[in-house]
Amino acid sequence: MSAESPGPSGRIHNWRLRFRAWRGSRPFWAGLLTLLGGVPIAYFPYANLTVGQLTIRMATTAGAGSLVIGVLLMVLGLTMWYQSVARVFAGVAAIMLAIVSLVVSNIGGFLMGFLLALVGGGLAISWAPSGGRAGQRSAGHGDDPREDGGAAPEPAVAGAGGLADDESKNGRHRAG
Repeated sequence: MSAESPGPSGRIHNWRLRFRAWRGSRPFWAGLLTLLGGVPIAYFPYANLTVGQLTIRMATTAGAGSLVIGVLLMVLGLTMWYQSVARVFAGVAAIMLAIVSLVVSNIGGFLMGFLLALVGGGLAISWAPSGGRAGQRSAGHGDDPREDGGAAPEPAVAGAGGLADDESKNGRHRAG
């Protein structure tokens, strides 16, 4: 093995760096928690618990509903990973399915699946991509009109007729 070859540790390091970059560009933890929240919701209605000679079956009449909710939560977790544009929809859907699972699926997979899906959905809604265009604008990369000598736009002041500018005449309004 030569000094220039990366070897196994170099490959692992490169994989870790690529995984870290992939994980940072999407709501990873939200997807993971939502995915893990679907497992107990789908599993417990079909599970058999054996205590000594006694077998306890958790099956309910809503077992199919529990399976559907659990599978949908798993799909929403994967959607958060691979289609991060739809993260808000997936987060709201995960929260709604978690609430429905309280009634349908053994108290939401004995609260484990409910809490995981609820936190995952909340994280998906609140996640924002890091670095992108907003980060460049705040760093001042020429997007600020005051940098090139131009004056910053002044707030509109209402005139005598109550109309501030051309936009208010056309029926468009601005906040702030």
